[in-house]
Amino acid sequence: MVLPAAPIQHSSRDTERTYCPDRELYYLTGVTEPESVAVLIGGAEPRFELFVRDRDADAELWTGPRLGPEGAKEVYGADECYGIAELDARLLELLSAPDRIHFRLGRNAAVESLVARALEHARAKGPRTGSGPRAVVDPGEVIDDLRLIKDEHELAAIRRACEVSVLGQRAGARTVAPGVREWVVEAAVDGAFRAAGATGAGFGTIVGSGSHSCVLHYVDNASIVGDDAVVLVDAGAECAMYNGDITRTYPASGSFGPRQRAVYEIVEAALRAGIAATKPGATIAAVHHAAARVLVQGLVDLDVVEGGVDDLIVEGAHKPFFPHQTSHWLGLDVHDPGDYARGGESRTLEPGMVFTIEPGLYFRPELSEGTSAPYSGIGVRIEDDVAVTASGCEVLTGALPTSISEIESMVGADS
Repeated sequence: MVLPAAPIQHSSRDTERTYCPDRELYYLTGVTEPESVAVLIGGAEPRFELFVRDRDADAELWTGPRLGPEGAKEVYGADECYGIAELDARLLELLSAPDRIHFRLGRNAAVESLVARALEHARAKGPRTGSGPRAVVDPGEVIDDLRLIKDEHELAAIRRACEVSVLGQRAGARTVAPGVREWVVEAAVDGAFRAAGATGAGFGTIVGSGSHSCVLHYVDNASIVGDDAVVLVDAGAECAMYNGDITRTYPASGSFGPRQRAVYEIVEAALRAGIAATKPGATIAAVHHAAARVLVQGLVDLDVVEGGVDDLIVEGAHKPFFPHQTSHWLGLDVHDPGDYARGGESRTLEPGMVFTIEPGLYFRPELSEGTSAPYSGIGVRIEDDVAVTASGCEVLTGALPTSISEIESMVGADS
């Protein structure tokens, strides 16, 4: 398996963005240095060989200290560690014996060219020797299922990320008020993350007020909060490379209006149904269906749609108002890898799986007509993070309330 580091990204010219390490490389090796390449060799004598940047006093003056090959070998426990300049000469030899190479195509052109050379060499020499790689396989074949089940170290990191995410939500709620800029709420959330020791936000913090609450990934955060608006805040902290992800919806005035309240109550009930459905042996689809049934029944009760709940779900009558799935895996990535279905069947939940439960109803103005028109511009999403346990689930974000009275009390509060 050949795992290159994530590329250094620039916002413009030579201005570097904050470096984001490759998650697969980190998961298997702990390596976070840019330009590194790890080579993992299986078989009877497994080996971990690592290529890293050499020490460079001039470069370190600008960007900080480097481990260098000797330091990296000690820190990461590699069997051998070389300067990255030696990769060209050594990788072909390292890849000469295995029958296949696990490498993610399209991620690193320079390393990919070396992998291609190894395949060409095997094609030329393999028929005579009966050895050498004949296939390139996506590393996810091995890594994705490993990452799907979190161990205790990972669960502890995610719990911490969730704790800090709760702090950020509370800080953001305190700033919510009519006339406040959305970016002020964003700044409060992100500032609380950093103040608590997080690396920062795991993804672009979403603060959508009014009709922006109906835009699923609204990150402009560029408008002024209206007097009677709802304010949807979707944010998560990154701690020790792991992520939290919480959404709460707040009333700008401190009190939900009657229609806002009616929509909120439906979404909260759907959240509770999804949590209740989360247990080992159930499926990830069952969590979605439990939440979706409550949402569809709520739309019927609001006279937005007509018909039987089962028929409406089959018809997809709820999709204009609830267009996304209820859950995604959570871990090193906010949308962590892992199949949601296998062989056409929904994935069975097992202890150690971590995912979000985030039902929502969105009455987009451009789609709100007829019986849905009175709810135009109201978007409500409520999201918690859960870990499957031996007997059910642990709500990792349960310290942040969801009830209407508690949400209202958080808005503009001093503590």
